[in-house]
Amino acid sequence: MKSETKLMLIKIIHTLIWLFFNFVIFYMLYAVLANKLDNRLWIGYGLVFLEGITLLIFKNTCPLTLIARKYSNSTKDNFDIYLPNWLAKFTKLIYTAIFIIIIVITIYQLLN
Repeated sequence: MKSETKLMLIKIIHTLIWLFFNFVIFYMLYAVLANKLDNRLWIGYGLVFLEGITLLIFKNTCPLTLIARKYSNSTKDNFDIYLPNWLAKFTKLIYTAIFIIIIVITIYQLLN
């Protein structure tokens, strides 16, 4: 398989995982705002914490980025995912902020 094809497959997989985590995060936000602290919310917490542990293990870099690096010399933030460059650059910051909001609202809901 050509390097371009391998990179394209990595980008597709990376983008699908990113979309999956979008659904998880935004379901979690909906759940805490609607005070629906159900099993799916707690599963979401587990998935996000696993993602966080993975990023910690790989020094704040997605393992797919490390694999994609073998097939590209690009310095763009979106070389390994089908996202606009600005979103690829700030995605961790954006979703960490949303996740902190989710945690705060969850604690509020649990205390009330």
